[in-house]
Amino acid sequence: MRNPLADKVVEIKPSGIRKFFDIVSEMKDAISLGVGEPDFDTPWHIRDEGIYSLERGRTFYTSNAGLKELRQEICNYLQRKQGISYDPLTEVLVTVGGSEAIDMGLRAMINPGEEVLIPQPSYVSYEPCAILAGAKPVIINLKAENEFRLTAEELEEAITEKTKILILPFPNNPTGAIMERKDLEAIAEVIIKHDIFVMSDEIYSELTYKEKHVSIAELPGMKERTILINGFSKAYAMTGWRLGYACGPAEIIKQMTKIHQFAIMCAPTTSQYAAVEALKNGDEDIAQMRTAYNQRRRFLMNAFREMGLECFEPYGAFYVFPCIKEFGMTSEEFATRFLEEEKVAVVPGTAFGDCGEGYLRISYAYSLENLKVAIGRLEHFINGLRSKEK
Repeated sequence: MRNPLADKVVEIKPSGIRKFFDIVSEMKDAISLGVGEPDFDTPWHIRDEGIYSLERGRTFYTSNAGLKELRQEICNYLQRKQGISYDPLTEVLVTVGGSEAIDMGLRAMINPGEEVLIPQPSYVSYEPCAILAGAKPVIINLKAENEFRLTAEELEEAITEKTKILILPFPNNPTGAIMERKDLEAIAEVIIKHDIFVMSDEIYSELTYKEKHVSIAELPGMKERTILINGFSKAYAMTGWRLGYACGPAEIIKQMTKIHQFAIMCAPTTSQYAAVEALKNGDEDIAQMRTAYNQRRRFLMNAFREMGLECFEPYGAFYVFPCIKEFGMTSEEFATRFLEEEKVAVVPGTAFGDCGEGYLRISYAYSLENLKVAIGRLEHFINGLRSKEK
């Protein structure tokens, strides 16, 4: 019988995040710091709106692009937060999470053999989605000495005549790095010079701790060449509701909507009604969760300093990315031994690209109580490693 599988799919590696999550789920008394999922419940008023929509029998398909009311609220939100104006009828598409928007955006824009620039370490879906879209992924290795920000020089060096899209993954998963306005302005000059497009994944835009998030779409000349991707999972603790959105030039959104129409039809109706409530009345919920995350972030940074573990200070998302190069193990080896010996799951930095070697991703989207226990176990583990070296 002939091979039933597509070679390019078989060659894609499974997510390095889920491997440790699956192991820890069957391990008694284990603590997982591996999955980027808020430990908060979705705020009650948002859940209540979802329930109310079911009680009223709103279980029908919405338009392919999403509820008109939701698209309008997305535009209101982006105008209020970033000062960017979008047309809700032609420049907004509601998707099944931000991940679907990434996939559809690449499929709508890429011709076979065109190049997609992917700064790494970064979210695990970018490279596989680029490959599935027929693109050639070109990796830009971000550096700890630059606080894992993308520099204009690094971007310039990676661009070729085949470059079509730059994926801009900030605030960053897994490093927690951010891009400030001055960083984005330097990047924007290079993008305009070479006439390329940007896919800006801003799913963590509400979770910044140094200053207010800046979108590259805010900058002069950039809105018309940017697909802005965001969603509800991280800011509103709505991971299971599976809802995101893409905003951008009408000609691109139109083609993304066509793919969405044939592959998905529409995002979940119940989730869309809940999301309208989130955007209208959820700012205070975000502020409370952000305060809690910041407390956990500061706790971890202080704990790392006390145990002498090197880690640059992240100002976005809810991850820290400590360096474990001193122990002479690969990230995979360290994470595996830590899980087996101390029953704490973290993610090897290599799950987010080869340049993540020597680092771990630790999520602080968990209670402070669990973090304290886990960090105690980490200190015990690395003290044991250091004592053996002596």
